[in-house]
Amino acid sequence: MGNVYIIGSGMISFNKYPDRTVRSMAEESIMLALKDSGLEKKDIQAGFFSNTFWGMFSGQHSIRGQVVFRGMGIDRIPVTNVENACAGASTALHLAYTAVRAGMYDAAMVVGSEKITDPDKGKSIGAYASCMDLENLQEHIEMITRFGKSFKLDMPDDQSAPGQGRSIFMDAYAMGARWHMSRFGSTQKQLAVIAAKNHFHASLNPLAQYQNNMTVDEVLTDKAVAYPLTRSMCSPVGDGAASVIVCSEKYLKKLKNSRPVKILASVLGQGSDRDIDGEDIGERLSKSAYEMAGVGPEDISLAELHDATAYGELHQSEVMGFCPVGEGGPYAESGATKLGGKLPINTSGGLECRGHPIGASGLAQIHELVLQLRGDAGNRQVEGARIGLAENGGGNIGVEEAAMCIHILEKV
Repeated sequence: MGNVYIIGSGMISFNKYPDRTVRSMAEESIMLALKDSGLEKKDIQAGFFSNTFWGMFSGQHSIRGQVVFRGMGIDRIPVTNVENACAGASTALHLAYTAVRAGMYDAAMVVGSEKITDPDKGKSIGAYASCMDLENLQEHIEMITRFGKSFKLDMPDDQSAPGQGRSIFMDAYAMGARWHMSRFGSTQKQLAVIAAKNHFHASLNPLAQYQNNMTVDEVLTDKAVAYPLTRSMCSPVGDGAASVIVCSEKYLKKLKNSRPVKILASVLGQGSDRDIDGEDIGERLSKSAYEMAGVGPEDISLAELHDATAYGELHQSEVMGFCPVGEGGPYAESGATKLGGKLPINTSGGLECRGHPIGASGLAQIHELVLQLRGDAGNRQVEGARIGLAENGGGNIGVEEAAMCIHILEKV
């Protein structure tokens, strides 16, 4: 088994696109990745396509990747369709990585495309529940409510239970944040520091859905969602697409003017039926990823973490080993995670600000790391970036993600 490299990456600006389709966005990102790699359509030997809601919203089930690839003249190749909630795109990359590493293909295209905005806003918000155990959804909601009441924490009465007009995931993240506040003394202001940092990073990213810089006070006084989360601490509804091309080391040697990024580790796993104090899925998978890559958290130059809310980044910064468990808040307040700090996190703006069209988000993280490791990130460039980590979670069962994928990339 040989090394695997990313040789092309393309991403469209994430936003709300009422007049665009999953297909048109995917096609644009594919052409960007081909242009970046210098390859032609005929050079692609396999396709891996990530999407979650196309079937639910527009009725296109089953052969989504084939519809996109054949529609633009990429035919005859094997196509694998991937649906793994918010971790779909990183899972598609993991499958392409394993196939190329095993010697099945020399060059594979990985695509993530998602359209979540809909004239019926209730349809958009309600769709997120499909990324949970629907048969036991009411039981899960009751668990969130019951668990939330066990915390010794002062909070607004009207934000203490799951509510209408927001994704159920916001309630799950709010529960986690309140547990962390009760257990470790973290604060709402620390979450606001994280969100303000990400808004600053996104203001430097022309592909981000939100490019407005915000202060900590502006984040704190924004519209309440579910305590302690305010609107600007939460990822928006939106649309977008991203694509990457991976190849074998043998194939790379044949290319001229290539700008490869090496995949040091690709790890995929699912959560477990643990309690809140058990080993987190991120702790378990990050250990595997570091071992596979031959590096440790101290070697990471920058990271893209799954921050569907600011609490997501706080939590993942701990379980990835960047700081001790319980100290994610002070770690963010220290400035370590901001551009110019010890370990910049979510230089793209993260899901909170870059956007979170869930079937594409994992590859958007990879796109940012590729830009950074090539030195192409412009005024948000991390100086001396050598190794980047992307952590992408998907769905929720119990107290943690249903799926998670971690990639570690290295500058060549």
